[in-house]
Amino acid sequence: MAKTILITGAGSGFGKAAAIELASRGHDVIATTETQAQADALAAEQPGITTMKLDVTDADDVAQAATLGVEVLINNAGVGVLGPMATVPMDKVRLSFEVNVLGMVAMSQAVIPGMRDRGSGRIINVSSIAGVLASPLGSPYCMTKHAVEAFTKSLRGELAPHGIDVTKVNPGPYNTGFNDRMVNNIPTYIDEGDTSATETHAFVSQIVLGDQLDPMEVAMSLADLAEADETPEETFLPAGIREALAELL
Repeated sequence: MAKTILITGAGSGFGKAAAIELASRGHDVIATTETQAQADALAAEQPGITTMKLDVTDADDVAQAATLGVEVLINNAGVGVLGPMATVPMDKVRLSFEVNVLGMVAMSQAVIPGMRDRGSGRIINVSSIAGVLASPLGSPYCMTKHAVEAFTKSLRGELAPHGIDVTKVNPGPYNTGFNDRMVNNIPTYIDEGDTSATETHAFVSQIVLGDQLDPMEVAMSLADLAEADETPEETFLPAGIREALAELL
Protein backbone atom coordinates (compact mmCIF):
# COMPACT_ATOMS: atom_id res chain seq x y z
CA MET A 1 0.00 0.00 0.00
CA ALA A 2 1.35 3.42 -0.95
CA LYS A 3 2.38 5.67 1.92
CA THR A 4 3.03 9.38 2.32
CA ILE A 5 6.72 9.56 3.16
CA LEU A 6 8.59 12.74 4.04
CA ILE A 7 12.38 12.76 3.83
CA THR A 8 14.54 15.59 5.15
CA GLY A 9 17.89 16.42 3.59
CA ALA A 10 16.81 14.88 0.28
CA GLY A 11 18.85 17.14 -1.97
CA SER A 12 21.74 14.69 -2.07
CA GLY A 13 23.19 11.53 -0.58
CA PHE A 14 21.09 8.98 1.27
CA GLY A 15 17.99 11.18 1.30
CA LYS A 16 17.93 11.76 -2.43
CA ALA A 17 18.61 8.12 -3.27
CA ALA A 18 15.94 6.92 -0.84
CA ALA A 19 13.41 9.40 -2.27
CA ILE A 20 14.01 8.12 -5.79
CA GLU A 21 13.80 4.49 -4.68
CA LEU A 22 10.59 4.97 -2.69
CA ALA A 23 8.95 6.90 -5.52
CA SER A 24 9.82 4.05 -7.88
CA ARG A 25 7.95 1.73 -5.50
CA GLY A 26 4.81 3.83 -5.85
CA HIS A 27 4.90 5.86 -2.65
CA ASP A 28 3.90 9.52 -2.33
CA VAL A 29 7.32 10.96 -1.55
CA ILE A 30 7.83 14.48 -0.19
CA ALA A 31 11.52 15.17 -0.65
CA THR A 32 12.54 18.20 1.39
CA THR A 33 15.71 20.25 1.08
CA GLU A 34 17.40 23.02 3.01
CA THR A 35 17.04 25.60 0.22
CA GLN A 36 14.53 26.37 -2.51
CA ALA A 37 17.27 26.10 -5.13
CA GLN A 38 17.93 22.52 -4.06
CA ALA A 39 14.21 21.73 -4.19
CA ASP A 40 13.90 23.21 -7.68
CA ALA A 41 16.91 21.26 -8.92
CA LEU A 42 15.53 17.99 -7.55
CA ALA A 43 12.09 18.66 -9.03
CA ALA A 44 13.62 19.26 -12.45
CA GLU A 45 15.63 16.05 -12.22
CA GLN A 46 12.90 13.88 -10.66
CA PRO A 47 9.50 15.23 -11.80
CA GLY A 48 7.63 12.34 -10.17
CA ILE A 49 8.67 13.43 -6.69
CA THR A 50 7.06 16.23 -4.68
CA THR A 51 9.77 18.59 -3.47
CA MET A 52 9.70 21.43 -0.99
CA LYS A 53 12.08 23.70 0.86
CA LEU A 54 12.18 22.64 4.51
CA ASP A 55 15.05 23.81 6.68
CA VAL A 56 14.84 21.73 9.85
CA THR A 57 16.17 24.69 11.88
CA ASP A 58 13.36 26.99 10.68
CA ALA A 59 10.25 26.73 12.86
CA ASP A 60 7.92 27.95 10.10
CA ASP A 61 9.29 25.37 7.66
CA VAL A 62 8.98 22.58 10.22
CA ALA A 63 5.38 23.53 11.00
CA GLN A 64 4.42 22.70 7.42
CA ALA A 65 5.16 19.03 8.07
CA ALA A 66 2.23 18.82 10.47
CA THR A 67 -0.21 19.55 7.62
CA LEU A 68 1.00 16.92 5.14
CA GLY A 69 -0.48 13.69 6.52
CA VAL A 70 2.94 12.13 6.90
CA GLU A 71 2.81 8.39 7.54
CA VAL A 72 6.56 7.81 7.49
CA LEU A 73 9.17 10.40 8.45
CA ILE A 74 12.80 9.79 7.50
CA ASN A 75 14.95 12.17 9.55
CA ASN A 76 17.98 12.31 7.29
CA ALA A 77 19.09 15.97 7.30
CA GLY A 78 22.50 16.45 8.85
CA VAL A 79 25.72 18.44 8.90
CA GLY A 80 29.21 17.18 9.63
CA VAL A 81 31.93 18.98 11.57
CA LEU A 82 35.14 17.34 12.75
CA GLY A 83 38.15 18.86 14.45
CA PRO A 84 39.90 19.45 17.78
CA MET A 85 37.35 20.50 20.38
CA ALA A 86 39.81 23.03 21.75
CA THR A 87 39.63 25.06 18.56
CA VAL A 88 36.40 24.23 16.71
CA PRO A 89 34.31 27.44 16.78
CA MET A 90 31.29 27.23 19.04
CA ASP A 91 28.99 28.40 16.25
CA LYS A 92 29.92 25.22 14.34
CA VAL A 93 29.21 23.09 17.39
CA ARG A 94 25.85 24.80 17.91
CA LEU A 95 24.91 24.37 14.26
CA SER A 96 25.69 20.66 14.48
CA PHE A 97 23.29 20.25 17.38
CA GLU A 98 20.66 22.52 15.80
CA VAL A 99 20.51 20.40 12.63
CA ASN A 100 21.47 16.88 13.73
CA VAL A 101 19.59 16.78 17.03
CA LEU A 102 17.12 19.63 17.56
CA GLY A 103 16.02 19.59 13.92
CA MET A 104 15.28 15.88 14.22
CA VAL A 105 13.34 16.42 17.43
CA ALA A 106 11.35 19.31 15.92
CA MET A 107 10.41 17.30 12.84
CA SER A 108 9.32 14.38 14.97
CA GLN A 109 7.20 16.62 17.18
CA ALA A 110 5.57 18.06 14.06
CA VAL A 111 4.32 14.71 12.75
CA ILE A 112 3.68 12.75 15.95
CA PRO A 113 0.25 14.26 16.73
CA GLY A 114 -1.13 13.25 13.34
CA MET A 115 0.35 9.77 13.62
CA ARG A 116 -1.05 9.40 17.12
CA ASP A 117 -4.51 10.43 15.92
CA ARG A 118 -4.34 7.78 13.18
CA GLY A 119 -2.92 5.17 15.54
CA SER A 120 -0.06 4.39 13.20
CA GLY A 121 3.13 5.81 11.76
CA ARG A 122 6.87 5.38 11.54
CA ILE A 123 9.89 7.56 12.25
CA ILE A 124 13.26 6.51 10.85
CA ASN A 125 16.25 8.40 12.20
CA VAL A 126 19.54 8.40 10.32
CA SER A 127 22.24 8.12 12.94
CA SER A 128 25.81 6.96 12.24
CA ILE A 129 28.45 4.54 13.40
CA ALA A 130 29.69 7.72 15.11
CA GLY A 131 26.67 7.41 17.37
CA VAL A 132 28.24 4.46 19.17
CA LEU A 133 31.97 4.97 18.50
CA ALA A 134 34.02 8.12 18.99
CA SER A 135 37.59 9.06 18.13
CA PRO A 136 39.93 12.03 18.49
CA LEU A 137 38.76 14.92 16.27
CA GLY A 138 35.32 13.33 16.12
CA SER A 139 33.64 15.03 19.04
CA PRO A 140 31.63 17.77 17.27
CA TYR A 141 29.89 15.19 15.08
CA CYS A 142 29.92 12.18 17.41
CA MET A 143 28.27 14.09 20.24
CA THR A 144 25.27 14.84 18.07
CA LYS A 145 24.91 11.27 16.85
CA HIS A 146 25.22 9.92 20.39
CA ALA A 147 22.28 12.18 21.22
CA VAL A 148 20.34 10.71 18.28
CA GLU A 149 20.89 7.25 19.77
CA ALA A 150 19.31 8.23 23.09
CA PHE A 151 16.49 10.13 21.41
CA THR A 152 15.59 7.23 19.14
CA LYS A 153 15.61 4.58 21.83
CA SER A 154 13.56 6.66 24.25
CA LEU A 155 11.07 7.70 21.58
CA ARG A 156 10.60 4.11 20.41
CA GLY A 157 9.38 3.11 23.86
CA GLU A 158 7.20 6.18 24.26
CA LEU A 159 5.38 5.88 20.94
CA ALA A 160 4.95 2.11 20.63
CA PRO A 161 1.72 2.16 22.71
CA HIS A 162 0.29 4.62 20.16
CA GLY A 163 1.00 2.35 17.20
CA ILE A 164 3.96 4.46 16.06
CA ASP A 165 7.19 2.66 15.23
CA VAL A 166 10.59 4.34 15.72
CA THR A 167 13.86 2.96 14.40
CA LYS A 168 17.32 4.12 13.35
CA VAL A 169 19.99 3.37 10.78
CA ASN A 170 23.71 3.59 11.61
CA PRO A 171 25.73 3.87 8.40
CA GLY A 172 29.49 3.55 8.28
CA PRO A 173 31.61 5.25 5.57
CA TYR A 174 29.54 5.54 2.39
CA ASN A 175 30.56 7.50 -0.69
CA THR A 176 28.05 10.37 -0.74
CA GLY A 177 30.60 13.20 -0.51
CA PHE A 178 29.49 13.97 3.07
CA ASN A 179 32.47 12.21 4.64
CA ASP A 180 34.93 13.82 2.23
CA ARG A 181 33.72 17.32 3.05
CA MET A 182 33.75 16.60 6.77
CA VAL A 183 37.23 15.04 6.90
CA ASN A 184 38.88 17.38 4.40
CA ASN A 185 37.72 20.40 6.38
CA ILE A 186 39.44 19.29 9.60
CA PRO A 187 42.64 21.32 8.93
CA THR A 188 40.52 24.48 9.03
CA TYR A 189 40.24 24.01 12.79
CA ILE A 190 43.79 22.81 13.59
CA ASP A 191 46.10 25.40 15.12
CA GLU A 192 49.40 25.94 13.34
CA GLY A 193 52.04 23.71 14.89
CA ASP A 194 49.58 21.21 16.37
CA THR A 195 51.41 18.18 14.98
CA SER A 196 49.40 15.72 17.07
CA ALA A 197 46.10 16.86 15.54
CA THR A 198 47.67 16.83 12.08
CA GLU A 199 48.79 13.23 12.56
CA THR A 200 45.36 12.26 13.85
CA HIS A 201 43.78 13.89 10.80
CA ALA A 202 45.85 11.63 8.57
CA PHE A 203 44.67 8.58 10.54
CA VAL A 204 41.02 9.63 10.43
CA SER A 205 41.27 10.29 6.70
CA GLN A 206 42.58 6.79 6.12
CA ILE A 207 39.83 5.16 8.19
CA VAL A 208 36.91 7.18 6.86
CA LEU A 209 37.87 7.81 3.25
CA GLY A 210 39.92 4.73 2.42
CA ASP A 211 37.23 2.30 1.28
CA GLN A 212 33.91 4.09 1.08
CA LEU A 213 30.90 2.04 0.08
CA ASP A 214 27.98 2.33 -2.34
CA PRO A 215 25.34 4.56 -0.70
CA MET A 216 22.54 2.66 -2.44
CA GLU A 217 22.88 0.04 0.29
CA VAL A 218 21.70 2.61 2.83
CA ALA A 219 19.01 4.00 0.50
CA MET A 220 17.60 0.53 -0.06
CA SER A 221 17.62 -0.16 3.68
CA LEU A 222 15.73 3.09 4.36
CA ALA A 223 13.17 2.16 1.70
CA ASP A 224 12.77 -1.36 3.09
CA LEU A 225 12.34 -0.03 6.62
CA ALA A 226 9.70 2.43 5.40
CA GLU A 227 7.69 -0.47 3.99
CA ALA A 228 8.31 -3.10 6.69
CA ASP A 229 5.54 -4.43 8.88
CA GLU A 230 7.88 -4.19 11.86
CA THR A 231 11.38 -2.82 12.35
CA PRO A 232 14.32 -3.60 14.63
CA GLU A 233 15.48 -0.89 17.01
CA GLU A 234 18.63 -0.34 14.93
CA THR A 235 20.29 -1.32 11.66
CA PHE A 236 24.07 -1.05 11.31
CA LEU A 237 25.40 -0.80 7.75
CA PRO A 238 27.34 -2.55 6.43
CA ALA A 239 26.92 -5.63 8.58
CA GLY A 240 29.78 -5.98 11.04
CA ILE A 241 30.91 -2.34 10.78
CA ARG A 242 30.50 -1.70 14.50
CA GLU A 243 32.83 -4.52 15.47
CA ALA A 244 35.36 -3.81 12.72
CA LEU A 245 35.79 -0.15 13.57
CA ALA A 246 35.83 -0.80 17.31
CA GLU A 247 39.03 -2.80 16.80
CA LEU A 248 40.68 0.15 15.02
CA LEU A 249 39.65 3.01 17.29
